[in-house]
Amino acid sequence: MAHGHDTGPAIASQEELANASHADLEYLVNPPGTEYEHTDASVWTIFKFGVWLVVSALIIHAGLGLLYELYKQQSNAAQVQPYPLATSIEPRQPPAPRLQQFPSNEITDFRLKEEQKLNSYGWANKDAGTVHIPIDEAMKLVLQKGTLQARPENAAEPAPTPGLMPSDSSSGRVMERRRQ
Repeated sequence: MAHGHDTGPAIASQEELANASHADLEYLVNPPGTEYEHTDASVWTIFKFGVWLVVSALIIHAGLGLLYELYKQQSNAAQVQPYPLATSIEPRQPPAPRLQQFPSNEITDFRLKEEQKLNSYGWANKDAGTVHIPIDEAMKLVLQKGTLQARPENAAEPAPTPGLMPSDSSSGRVMERRRQ
């Protein structure tokens, strides 16, 4: 402590010094004048940069606040409709079909309505006198009648000739027999 500078941490006890190697003893005491490298960074320059950074941030925020208030006043002053040729005040909807807002809710509601319709009595077309009945009742009535025709027989269409098979791409039509 000859020069009045702090020389680092206190020197270790005599027992620690006796057990320490030469390499360990080298770093026990900092030489005077080795606080930090003065050529790497200037504390005063960093401090000035920080002050200017804070000042510029305050100026920018104040300017943006004033600009926001100016825009707010202009928007309140201009309460006229922005498009004078528009005929209605209510917002216009895009043309149909529109996107669904809640598709999962809509499909659930649709399925519940269909389920209710399948299991209840009601008018399908009141003017024509057509009703709907529960599906279980309808199946019982069909079984009681006995016959269920898949499609009506049409006299204009000839019945398929036995022995001819429709091909995969024929949509159920049979091939014509050709004379050879």
